[in-house]
Amino acid sequence: MAALMKMVDVALVLLISLSQLGGNWVEAQVHHVVGGDRGWDQSSDVSSWSSARNFRVGDKIWFTYSSSRESIAELKSKEEFELCDVSNPIRMYTDGLDSISLEEKGIRYFASSNPESCKNGLKLHVEVLPQGEPEIPKVATSMGSVLDVADGPTIPSSSAHLVGSFILLAFGFICCYAVVGV
Repeated sequence: MAALMKMVDVALVLLISLSQLGGNWVEAQVHHVVGGDRGWDQSSDVSSWSSARNFRVGDKIWFTYSSSRESIAELKSKEEFELCDVSNPIRMYTDGLDSISLEEKGIRYFASSNPESCKNGLKLHVEVLPQGEPEIPKVATSMGSVLDVADGPTIPSSSAHLVGSFILLAFGFICCYAVVGV
């Protein structure tokens, strides 16, 4: 009887823990230092640096640069990004060490506020993926572009999590009923 009670206690703790998670696994926030050790600099090859990374909602990107020589413009559109049109940015970053939270899915565009530096490749587009979406392998080509290799596996819908939570909840009620009925 004591062993059964211990088993029921363990099952209830497990049930409560899983129900608090809502069936989702918690993912860690990643901090990306743009350009790696060299930071935001013409010599860092920002395009190659970013092609090997996946950015997700909740991550942060950090720009490190000399604020006396450089600033960073966040741009509104792909067209502004491609043309290095920094005349009407969404926001300017000028501190030399800027942390930017990636709070929603989508594409964000950053460029050197110096149009010549931007035209020489000092710009970054960041595709922010939702949390939990599978990583898509990328291959950098010699020209700096990135190709998607293949689609990753699909993620079960939230209804699968709901069914799993319901099954765990039903199991917990059955265990409680068995103990009370004994």
